[in-house]
Amino acid sequence: MSSIILSFDVEEFDIPLEYNKNIALQEQMVVGKRGLDNIIPIWEKYKIPTTLFTTALFAQQYADTIKALSDTHEIASHTFYHSNFEDAHLLQSKNVLEEITGKTVTGLRMPRMRIVQMEAVKAAGYLYDSSINPTYLPGRYNNFHLPRTVYHQENMVRIPASVSPIIRLPLFWLGFKNYPYSLFLQLCKQTIKKDGYINLYFHPWEFTNIENYDLPSYVKKHNGSALQNRLEKLINDLANEGEFITTHQYLTKQKFI
Repeated sequence: MSSIILSFDVEEFDIPLEYNKNIALQEQMVVGKRGLDNIIPIWEKYKIPTTLFTTALFAQQYADTIKALSDTHEIASHTFYHSNFEDAHLLQSKNVLEEITGKTVTGLRMPRMRIVQMEAVKAAGYLYDSSINPTYLPGRYNNFHLPRTVYHQENMVRIPASVSPIIRLPLFWLGFKNYPYSLFLQLCKQTIKKDGYINLYFHPWEFTNIENYDLPSYVKKHNGSALQNRLEKLINDLANEGEFITTHQYLTKQKFI
């Protein structure tokens, strides 16, 4: 059976900082938590396990919520802070998340798919990394040379975000917002058929109302309840394509880890 991985980068809502807009840390936290609260009922309604790549800072702020979510979902690391990184944060964030959840953290995704050395990731005790978007994103990265599907690099398992076969259209949060829904769904089905799995990622803050923030239209499109409805539709439309599964479960099932 094919596998469908839904992952969410659970983080402080700091994207306004990318566009030189000030936003207080507490407001970043509140917006991130509001979005998380909006999508938890969707996961519960459809009994779907997800992978939650969580910053340690957010987890410390909402420890009870993260601990409760860890009963059903995989908690993985999104490092310590979303806008500040040093190698020491790899182990520090892992330790914080494990202390909060009481469970072993095996996965990492770097904020903004930042480049990270696999030697450092391995040294911190992770089993896999999901910090690759194997496509071209203007102003960010050009990863057309990297594999589309799970591969090994320096004795570390890397599971890229999914892109469509051949032309590598990215199937990430901005694609989900901005492609026509029928196209996004078609590309998802093509990818599942080709690869036997799909690895999608979103952010909880997208699922709350961010209309009043001075952000580009392609970031705000289909936010809040409109995006919640779109996510529910996607879950329903993909339900017959495979089994919803966490990243760790998939990699274990396929004997990558």
